[in-house]
Amino acid sequence: MMKLFRNQKGQGLTEYALIIALVSIVAVAALTLLGGQIDTIFGSITTELGGGAG
Repeated sequence: MMKLFRNQKGQGLTEYALIIALVSIVAVAALTLLGGQIDTIFGSITTELGGGAG
């Protein structure tokens, strides 16, 4: 009975690790795809606040 419980506990930890890995991959992909747009937005904000180089 204890062996069955340990296997389930390990399975739960593995599932959490897979979820974290998937979320990380999605976050990196989103930042890669939207990186240029985010840079443009922050550049515009910086310029509007008077902190731009130009």
